Amino acid sequence: MITSVFSKSRPINYILITTLLVLCFLLFQFQSNFNTISTLEIAKKIILLLLLVGSLYITNFITKKNGLSKDNSYTFLLFFVFLILFPKTLSNAALIISNLFVLLALRRLISMQSLITPKEKIFDASFWIFTASLFNFWCILFIILVFISIIFHVSRDYRNWTIPFIAFFSVLVISVFSALIYDPTLITTYLSQIVLDFDLKYIETIFQNIALFIYITTALVAFVSMLFILPSKLSNLQPSYRKMIFAFIIGLIIFFISPKKDNSFLIYTFVPVSIMLTNYLETINKYWIKESILAIILTASIITFVLQLL
Repeated sequence: MITSVFSKSRPINYILITTLLVLCFLLFQFQSNFNTISTLEIAKKIILLLLLVGSLYITNFITKKNGLSKDNSYTFLLFFVFLILFPKTLSNAALIISNLFVLLALRRLISMQSLITPKEKIFDASFWIFTASLFNFWCILFIILVFISIIFHVSRDYRNWTIPFIAFFSVLVISVFSALIYDPTLITTYLSQIVLDFDLKYIETIFQNIALFIYITTALVAFVSMLFILPSKLSNLQPSYRKMIFAFIIGLIIFFISPKKDNSFLIYTFVPVSIMLTNYLETINKYWIKESILAIILTASIITFVLQLL
């Protein structure tokens, strides 16, 4: 049933997933007494919800616009599933905002395959990545993906190599001036993020452990399958899939080195894993296998989401 519903890219699928995301968001955010939450807090939560919904649709745009999947809604569904697998993601403003900027950067980098206005795309992607690093410093590692994209497409023009540095100084000047005008302590707060922390002893409940195990297993299947599927892809699309593989690896590195981490820091890997797993599902011809995989992932995510609310 799940396969038959999401095997096509229908408007009703997007409406359904968006509605489910809103419902899960409300369930997580308003576990406590609704009357104790101020109007300002409600406004902030609404903005977070809009950013999450926006992230969903940007993910869908990246996938469809660049031909990274067939005419289905699997990527849209899987991104939602991973969000609810780690409910804390739904309330972490810094992660939601920084991930949105990373997605905007990915959108520009993936579209470089067309070779139309590459310099503008390099600048835009670099600008979004450095902006993302203002909310989570280690997002700055995604700048590696910009240089990888330059190598793939436009390495011969030396000017392309200087563009990320121009974007860096642009963000630096804007952010420093803004901080000096509004709150100079923001600079100190930002610099305090520049810490390496490999400690993984953050798990608080058995349900968080289960959720992490489900995701690691799913991500591993997606990653390994993508390595095998990649040679069969059209040559003009292979660089885009390679970027997704690198994005996944960079996202994992950010998770492992970030201070004060929890499972929600895996958010930077959600889109690459969703796209890679979608491509794996598309290679499966037997309906019942595909249905079983989706059913297991979806059911496990919903159950662990509910258990983590308790």
